[in-house]
Amino acid sequence: MLRAPGFALGVLFAVNTLNFYDRQVLGALTEPIRHEWGLDDFGSGALYVSFTLFYAVAGVPIGRLADIYPRRVILALGVFLWSILTAACGLAGGYWTLFVCRLGVGVGEAACAPAAASLVGDLYRAERRGRALSIFMAGLPAGIALSYLVSGRVAAAFSWRAAFFVAGLPGLLLAALALVLPEPARGAAEASSRNAGDPARVTPEKDTGAVRTLLATPTFLWIVASGALHNFNMYALGVFLVSYLVRWHGLSLASANDGATLIAGVGGAVGLFAGGIAADLALRRWRRGRLFVATGGAVAAVPLLLLALAAPRGQVAAFSLALGASVALTYAYYSGVYATIQDLVEPRRRGTAMALYFFAMYTLGGALGPLATGALSDHLTRRAAAAAAVEASPGRVDAPAANEAPAAAQNLEPYRAEGLRQAMHVLPGVCAALAIVLYAASRTLPRDLDRRAERSTAPS
Repeated sequence: MLRAPGFALGVLFAVNTLNFYDRQVLGALTEPIRHEWGLDDFGSGALYVSFTLFYAVAGVPIGRLADIYPRRVILALGVFLWSILTAACGLAGGYWTLFVCRLGVGVGEAACAPAAASLVGDLYRAERRGRALSIFMAGLPAGIALSYLVSGRVAAAFSWRAAFFVAGLPGLLLAALALVLPEPARGAAEASSRNAGDPARVTPEKDTGAVRTLLATPTFLWIVASGALHNFNMYALGVFLVSYLVRWHGLSLASANDGATLIAGVGGAVGLFAGGIAADLALRRWRRGRLFVATGGAVAAVPLLLLALAAPRGQVAAFSLALGASVALTYAYYSGVYATIQDLVEPRRRGTAMALYFFAMYTLGGALGPLATGALSDHLTRRAAAAAAVEASPGRVDAPAANEAPAAAQNLEPYRAEGLRQAMHVLPGVCAALAIVLYAASRTLPRDLDRRAERSTAPS
């Protein structure tokens, strides 16, 4: 049983669930941390950057190691490291201590995606890979949902520090389970498809430089760009969704986290599973079918995002339904794109490919999304405060600039709801750009798949 693909996929799903649980704890606790330390939205977003930057930088060498050394060992060490450092976040005495702890969490979690995605690619044949990756990636909404649900309640009942302690404990068990995972030969799934399950008969592949080959593949470059755009939105939502529900719709911390659980958890899970099935079905009809599904999801998500942000104060149900539907459609991205990377890249380069992809995804998207949205929110908050000051003094001729802090606007807290609401309108535009980039990737995919096939059959 321990060597069965189903057992391995179950453990990998659990690891990925914890992966996203631990990284999302901070988003669930943004408001109490912000209030305790007097942070603005840019400062809150910067705490996420500490994680994303080290996650991306460490992922490149770890991804290369995942192409050479046992992936289960790399995965186990990563789980152990990020779990210990997640718990350590609860001991942070100030902003910079928490910042440094989150750096370490990023290094540990960087081991998850390259090693786990490479394992899934070798455990399942191409025609079943989309659904297998959907199950693995279901850890994303499951982890985020559990993080919102548990962290919000623990923080409301005890403190935000206790929520970090609870998040760190399960990793010790999962690190041990990761060590007993099977370690299939790289390319074993392709061998099974072509040679009736004899990995020894895999056609040798010439590796003239994994990074150079990947960067010379147009579809891979389009996919890298799509990852940056997609993560911009996902991480902006991850940091500020609970804050939006608290500020704009007036929910308590626990209720806001419950709402985020439904939006990101249920919506994300539906999108992943439905997207995985749709992507595999579309592949039977078109070589570009998986990317068609991801593109269509991004297109349909744009008006729903606009509808959610148009919901007036207090209309939580309308906001949640529209945003949950847009999240479901956007999550089809993972099923289509991750499986496409596995199809596009030779087995011995998959760890490197995922690491490069995640490097751009997190440095350009995961970092920029919270920072840009937070900075824009702060700017629009100050502008709203300045406008309120002018209205309060109608006889004043010289209106204060938007970035000034007049006496009436020294306390910006009453204006943070409007500032964040306006800032979140950047998300539909980014989603539209994502759809365009995914469509461009679908145009170059057939030729790049043919080139990959030529490399795989070339004599060594």
